[in-house]
Amino acid sequence: MKVTIIYDNTTSRTDLKADWGFSALVEVKGRKILFDTGANGEILLSNMQKLKINPKEIEDLFISHLHWDHTGGLASFLRLNSQLKLWIPACFPEAKDAGEIIEVKEPTRMYEGIYSTGELEGIEQSLCVETEKGIIIIVGCSHPRMEHILEVASQFGRVYGIIGGLHGSKPETLKDLSLICATHCTQYRSEIKALYPERYIEGGAGKIISFHS
Repeated sequence: MKVTIIYDNTTSRTDLKADWGFSALVEVKGRKILFDTGANGEILLSNMQKLKINPKEIEDLFISHLHWDHTGGLASFLRLNSQLKLWIPACFPEAKDAGEIIEVKEPTRMYEGIYSTGELEGIEQSLCVETEKGIIIIVGCSHPRMEHILEVASQFGRVYGIIGGLHGSKPETLKDLSLICATHCTQYRSEIKALYPERYIEGGAGKIISFHS
């Protein structure tokens, strides 16, 4: 499993553009899943090009929630590749322009070892992937309570780590995780980093995190 952060408030490479929003490419079990699309299609596609990510090779597009900083690049991306599966939370307004649209409300097995938490608290779904170390959760903003996200994700296996925006999640709610990559909208980033220095990984556009799946 490989997670490449495409879009983030910060960047780990000088040739990539940072901007408020989040998007990542999740490559696992032979599939390429685009998680969210950032706020701006031009920045999304430019960063993808520099990271040598071909939009036409992506088979699934997973939208965590409908806030602009996660869906702003959606139309631009779909103009290049509309022949994919679009996984949207149930609260998403009518979607179109995709090969297949799957509305997710409850916890769902998408593929072998790949799951959605379902739409939690009426706002957001997270992506859960099985690895040798346990479940890795990719989150957009963690608007639902972190305890709720972890509880639902744990039905797919022991949760090992989390990657994405952690919003206002209190650092102590992450105490049982072995890996934390806090990106985008994380309010307590410095506190999380100080509390869990050995488990913390810096994010930023261009960051690549790999696991055996």
